[in-house]
Amino acid sequence: MRGLMGGKTVPVLIVLLAIVLFWYVMAVVMNAPWQNTLNGRANLTDVPLTEFALQTFTQDKPVLPAPHQVIGAIWTGLFGSAITAPRSLAFHAGITLGATLLGFGLGTLLGVLLAVVIVHNNASDRSLMPWIIASQTVPILAIAPMVVVGLGAVGVTGMIPKALISMYLSFFPVVVGMVKGLRTPEQIQLDLMRTYNASPLQIFLKLRWPASVPILFASMKVGIAISLIGAVVGELSNNAGGGLGVRLLTGSYNGQTIQIWAALFIAAALAAILVILVGWGERLANQRMGVRA
Repeated sequence: MRGLMGGKTVPVLIVLLAIVLFWYVMAVVMNAPWQNTLNGRANLTDVPLTEFALQTFTQDKPVLPAPHQVIGAIWTGLFGSAITAPRSLAFHAGITLGATLLGFGLGTLLGVLLAVVIVHNNASDRSLMPWIIASQTVPILAIAPMVVVGLGAVGVTGMIPKALISMYLSFFPVVVGMVKGLRTPEQIQLDLMRTYNASPLQIFLKLRWPASVPILFASMKVGIAISLIGAVVGELSNNAGGGLGVRLLTGSYNGQTIQIWAALFIAAALAAILVILVGWGERLANQRMGVRA
C-alpha cells in the first residue's frame, strides 16, 4: 500500500478524477440550453438542479456527451454486435488499423531508404532534403481528397489510397530521425573503421546502423501515431470502405455526438497501443544489441 501511495498511481488517478469531474460539469453547462428547450416544450418548470443535471446526461444528441454515455457507446460498439457487423466499432477499428500498419510500413521503409541515400550522397542531401521538408507544409486535408479521387479514377480503391496517405505522413519523422541517427558516429570512429579497411557496407552495418537504432524507434513512435491520423483523414475523404473516419463522418452528418466521441476514443486507444508495441520492439532490439536497460 505504501508503495502504491508513493508511486505514480495515486497522482494519475487524482488527475483522471479531476478531468472526469470537469467533464461532467461542462456537460451540464453545454447541454443546458437544449435541455431548457426540452423542458419548456414539456411544460416542466422549477426542475431541481440535481434532476436537471441528470436530464442533461441522458440526451440522445448532446452537445457534449457525458463520460458514461461515451463509455456505454464504446461498450456497445465493441461487444454489442458481431465483429463483422457494420455497426461494430471493432469492425471499423480493424479497417483503420490495416491501413495504418500498411502505410506505416511503407513510410518507414521509404524514410530509411531516403535517409541512407541522403547520408551517403551530398548531392541528394542538398536536393532531396528541402523537398522532403516542403512536402510537409501542404495540409493533409488538401492532399487526401486528391489522392483518393485520383486513384479511384484509375480503379485503385480500398485500403491502398488510405495507406498512401498514412505513408505520406509517417515517412517524414523517420527520414529526419534516421538522417540524424546515421550521422551520429563521430569522425574519429569513421576514421578508425577505415583504418581497419572496412568497406562502406561494413561501416553502415557495424557503425552507422547500430548508432541510429534508438533514434529510429523514437521516430517510429511518432510515425505510427500520425500514420493513424493519415488513415482516418483518408477515410474522411471516402466513406464507402468503412473505418473510424467513416464513423466520425456519419456521426457528424447525423448529429450523433456520442458516436463521434466513441470513435475518437477508440482511435486514441488504438494509437496508444501501437506506440506501446513499437516501444516493446525497441526493447527487444536493444536486448539483441546488448544494450542495458
